[in-house]
Amino acid sequence: QVQLVESGGGLVQAGGSLRLSCAASGRTFSSYAAGWFRQAPGKEREFVAGINWSGSTYYADSVKGRFTISRDNAKNTVSLQMNSLKPEDAAVYYCAAPSRAIVAGSSSSAYRYWGQGTQVTVSS
Repeated sequence: QVQLVESGGGLVQAGGSLRLSCAASGRTFSSYAAGWFRQAPGKEREFVAGINWSGSTYYADSVKGRFTISRDNAKNTVSLQMNSLKPEDAAVYYCAAPSRAIVAGSSSSAYRYWGQGTQVTVSS
C-alpha cells in the first residue's frame, strides 16, 4: 500500500518562500512519476507541478519560474520549492502518485495515491 505524507506548509508573507516535502512508503519515487496539486476554498483541485521517472519536470503556467519540483532518491521524497509566493497561491497542497505510471501528466485522474494535504497560507 502506498502512503504519501506531506510536510512543510505554513503561513508566509507575500514574496516569501516555503518548501513542501512528500515522503512515501510503499513507493520508490525514483521509479515512477509524482506530482503536486492544490485546492483553494471553493475551487477545484488544480495541477501545480510534476516530475517523471526520468527527472523531467513540468509546471502549471501560474507557477512556472517560481516553483521547483525535485526528487531526493536517497530520502525517497519529492519536494516543492515555492518562491515569490502570492496570495493566490494559498491552498491546501497535495502530493500525488500514479498507480504505476512513469509519466503522469497534469490531470488528477492519472494519479491514484494522494497525501492528506498541507495548508499554505500567504498573507498580503
